Order: sequence, then structure tokens, then C-alpha cells
Amino acid sequence: MKNIILLVISLMFLTAIKAQEHSSSNEKISPENQIEKYWFVMIRTGPKNDFDSATRSNLFKGHMDNIKRLYDEGKLKVAGPFDKNDLQWRGIFILDCATKEEAEKLVQSDPAIAAGIFSVDIVPWYTSPIGSFKKGKPEKAKP
Repeated sequence: MKNIILLVISLMFLTAIKAQEHSSSNEKISPENQIEKYWFVMIRTGPKNDFDSATRSNLFKGHMDNIKRLYDEGKLKVAGPFDKNDLQWRGIFILDCATKEEAEKLVQSDPAIAAGIFSVDIVPWYTSPIGSFKKGKPEKAKP
């Protein structure tokens, strides 16, 4: 009798676990079904290159400070430079914002872009909101 009770309790427990797994898996949406729009920014060599070294240094410091600010605000998901190339590609941003107008406003907040050291092309780009592309501000690392 004791063995039958243990068997019944075990089966109830396993059934409850399987039911929970089934209900959780039904609620999960696969990444490919969560595609969202972001904004891909191709940063190219701009038309202005006649800055003295101190001004240029300040503009690049502002460029890096702006990258950090946009990242901390959750607007910038990817940023990085290219190596020297024949295409005049300097780097990319991927922005998390609602409209092209907002993306344009965000890139113009970059002093190096606003000054003309860089010019940009902005196009919609799509991916799943996972990893770096989770919506919102980045999670702070726990000590």
C-alpha cells in the first residue's frame, strides 16, 4: 500500500512538472517570430577634414562620450569602427528607436557627425530583440 501511495504521488508530481513545461513552452515565442525594426547607420568619411589637431581631438572625445551616453540610454545597441578600406566606411551604429527621424536626431547629437568629419547613411534593419538587442537600457553587471 505504501508503494502505491508513493507511486501515485510521484506520478502526480511528474504530471504537474510536465504540464508546467508544456504551458511555459507554449507561451514562449521563438526569436524569429519576434523580429523588430532597428536603424543601421553606416558611418563614412565626411566632407570636412580641415580641423586643427586640438579641435579634432575634442570632436573625437565628444564622439566617444556620445557613444557611451546613447548606450547607457539604451538607444545604441552596436557601435564600432572599420579598419582602413577603399569604401570610406569608418564604422557602424545600430540604434533602437522608433523612427528614422529619431535616428537622424540621435546621430546628429554626435559632435564628429555634426561637424562633418563623418557622414551617415541610415536604413531600417531587422533582428530579434535578444542579446545586445534587448529593448531598453543595458543591464548593469552585478559585482
